[in-house]
Amino acid sequence: MGFHKYFLNAKKDSKYFYFSYPETMSQLHQIALTFVKNIGPSLGKVLVSHLGGAEAVFNAPKYKLLGVPGIAEKTFNNLNFNEALQKAEEELNFIEKNNIDVLFYTDSRFPKRLKNCFDSPILLYSKGNADLNARRIVSIVGTRNATDYGKQLCAQLIEELQQYDVLVVSGLAFGIDVTAHRECLKNKVTTVGVLGHGLDRMYPSQNRVTADKMLENGGLLTEYPSGTIPDRENFPQRNRIVAGIADATIVIEASVKGGALITAEIANSYNRDVFAFPGRVDDVYSEGCNFLIRNNKAALLTCVADLAYSLGWEKPDDTKPVEQFMLPLDLTSDEQTIFDIIQQHKAPLAIDDLTLKTNMPMSQLAMNLLNMEMQGFIRSLPGKMYKVS
Repeated sequence: MGFHKYFLNAKKDSKYFYFSYPETMSQLHQIALTFVKNIGPSLGKVLVSHLGGAEAVFNAPKYKLLGVPGIAEKTFNNLNFNEALQKAEEELNFIEKNNIDVLFYTDSRFPKRLKNCFDSPILLYSKGNADLNARRIVSIVGTRNATDYGKQLCAQLIEELQQYDVLVVSGLAFGIDVTAHRECLKNKVTTVGVLGHGLDRMYPSQNRVTADKMLENGGLLTEYPSGTIPDRENFPQRNRIVAGIADATIVIEASVKGGALITAEIANSYNRDVFAFPGRVDDVYSEGCNFLIRNNKAALLTCVADLAYSLGWEKPDDTKPVEQFMLPLDLTSDEQTIFDIIQQHKAPLAIDDLTLKTNMPMSQLAMNLLNMEMQGFIRSLPGKMYKVS
């Protein structure tokens, strides 16, 4: 389909032409929005929110665009809508030929965990069959110069993760990244690689065979269109997707200046759990992990059981007792009320919900919860969630 076919019902306003497009062209506009100069993901979302959709952004007259926060006269004068639509059409042709999925941030298939991050992409290109909203997702990162110790840790970790039905995300780089992906393939664990370039290439090229195999049980993900080369500055951007898409980030081996520590810092900024395997104090590729643990930026990890306990995971084949819990005899009346409420809910309850359901002051509730946890009646989970032990 030629670009000229999209120019329907043209209307002139100032020095710009605005066009009405068929409803089926919404994906074209979503892609085009990423090609507009000076409009990054954050401002792009503001535009879509204020104007009602990607198509509406391209059809909006000048006065409406200038009414959007962040769009000043100078920004408006630099809007390259026509050029962006031309590039988007080329990209649309590429993704159709290569069976690539486009996930706009309003799409229900867009990773919900990532969407909640303040600087998340407005659009992702995906290839494969992975569910990016899987129940359990962890990211595994580490040095490109993985030692035998790090590779063995990675292999053991993936083997143990198999029983928890986890999606594993990494960056398909040399070292720990590609080791994690390959161990996932070996153990039939779904795995996704996040790239710092377009889906028309593979960097490093040596990992192409692994990447192709991942499409059968997982896939590839990037925010970059075809033609984007693996520039150095793309990889810190890539790392925010690795951190934001998962419940937790696991650092296996890392130096103090490696990209893995950047990913861990980003995960911390998103209020996500970070775990790290400790290493020898004189090992340069364990310095980063030891630094994270020492500075309380990561929890110490020795096995999957540590991870499962911290995240409140249960194995799929865990059997549940048929009978209800016996009522504890040594709880106060307030604690008994809290226990009953938590027990009645299958899913863990947040402390804010407990405050509403018990009508207790936060300070009193927190003290009761602490006492109950110390006695072993309940467990606290990440995000101030609670469940019966």
